[in-house]
Amino acid sequence: MRCGGQSGVWTASVIILSIGSWVGKVGPRPADGETAHLTSPKERLETVRQVLSEVPLIDGHNDLPWNIRNFVHNQLAEFDFDKDLRQVAPWSKSAWSQTDLVRLRQGMVGGQFWAAYVPCESQHLNAVQLTLEQVDLIKRLIEKYSQHMQFAASSTEILDAHERGRIASLIGVEGGHSLGSSLAVLRTLYQLGVRYLTLTHTCNTPWAKSSSVEDEEEDGGGLTAFGKTVVQEMNRLGMLIDLSHTARATMRDALRASKAPVIFSHSSAFAICNSSRNVPDDILRQLAANGGLVMVTFYNYFVKCGSQATVSDVAEHIYYIKNLIGVDHIGVGGDFDGINKTPRGLEDVSKYPELFAELLRSGNWNVYDLKKVAGLNLLRVLQKVEKVRDDMRTAGMTPSEEYLQDSPDTTGSCALDINSVQTVMEI
Repeated sequence: MRCGGQSGVWTASVIILSIGSWVGKVGPRPADGETAHLTSPKERLETVRQVLSEVPLIDGHNDLPWNIRNFVHNQLAEFDFDKDLRQVAPWSKSAWSQTDLVRLRQGMVGGQFWAAYVPCESQHLNAVQLTLEQVDLIKRLIEKYSQHMQFAASSTEILDAHERGRIASLIGVEGGHSLGSSLAVLRTLYQLGVRYLTLTHTCNTPWAKSSSVEDEEEDGGGLTAFGKTVVQEMNRLGMLIDLSHTARATMRDALRASKAPVIFSHSSAFAICNSSRNVPDDILRQLAANGGLVMVTFYNYFVKCGSQATVSDVAEHIYYIKNLIGVDHIGVGGDFDGINKTPRGLEDVSKYPELFAELLRSGNWNVYDLKKVAGLNLLRVLQKVEKVRDDMRTAGMTPSEEYLQDSPDTTGSCALDINSVQTVMEI
C-alpha cells in the first residue's frame, strides 16, 4: 500500500473522487432528500437496491470462520459456500448459521469484515496459533471463491472489489487475547492483512478490561500502560481499534489514547437496551468527537434485551444514535453466524435491504443518509486511520519495542522463559 508524502495525497484524492462519484450517481431514483413520497414497500426496496448497487454495504462483523472450524474443522474441501446452506447439514440444523454466498448476494453485501475469533479459554495457551489458523482459513476461503470474493486491506481495495462486483473481504481479530501480549504478534497480524482488533472479548486481557466485568466494582482504568501502547501501535500500523466487548473504562481510555477514529464493530445503543455490550450516551458523544463509528448489531438480546426483536427495533437503535450524534457515525455490524436469535425481518445476510427500506419508511431519511450508513461512513473512518498511519510514518515513528514483563503469556506455566534457555545453551 502507498503511504506517506505525495503517495498519501494521491491515494486520498482517488478515494475522495470515487466516493464523490457515488454521492450523485445512483441512476433513476429519487434525489437525495426526496424519499418521503416512497409509500409502498416495493418502491422503498427498489430505491435501496439502487443505492446498494452503487455504494458497498460494508458489514462490521461476521463469525462464519468460527463456524467453519466448529462444523468441518476448517476443511474447506467439505464446505460448499456457494450453496444455500439452509439445505446442507450440519448448517441447516444450526440456529447459529445465517451466511452463505447465495444469501450474501441476495442481501447485496459489498464488503464484509470476517472475524478471526478464538475463545477466551485459549488465552495464555495457544490463542496465537488458533488465531493464525483462522486468518489462514479466511484467506483460503476468499481464494477458493475468488469469483465472488476479493481480499481487501485498504479503503481503495474495498472500492476496487465493489467496482469488480465482488464482495470486499476484510479480516478482523476478535479479542486482544489473540496477541499473547505481544506487539510483534500485532504487527505480524497486520502484515497478514488483519485490519481491526477488538481489544477484548468476554475475558480481560493482562492489559485491557472486558465488558464482562462491567457489573463488578471498577478499580481504576480500563487500559494499562501497555494497553495504551497497543492502541498507539495500532495507530502507527493503520489498524482499526474496535471497542465492542470492552468495558466502559477501556472505551474511555482508548478514545483518549487514539489519534485515529475508533469503531464499535457490532454494538448498539445502551439507552435502548441496557446490555454492557452496548454503547452508553456519554461514550457515543465521545465517539462523535473522535470521528468514529458504531456499527449497529442485530442480536436480539442487544436489540431488545430479550429473545424477541424485529427489524423495526434495530432501526430504533439507528434512529436514536442518529438523533444523538448524527448519521455520520453509524454503520451496520450484524454479527451473523455469531448469534442464535435474530430479529424478525433480519433473519440472515439476505435481509440487509429490509433494514434500509425500514429506515426509508420513516420518511426522515434520504438517499445520502442510506449511503453513509451502508458504507461511506466506514470508508471515511478507514481512510482517516490510513492517513494517521501515513502521518506517523512520515514523522519517523518506529515500531514500539515495549513488552509486558509480568504477563501469564510470557511468564506462566505454559510459557517458555527464553532467557533461561539461552543461559543453559551458553553453559
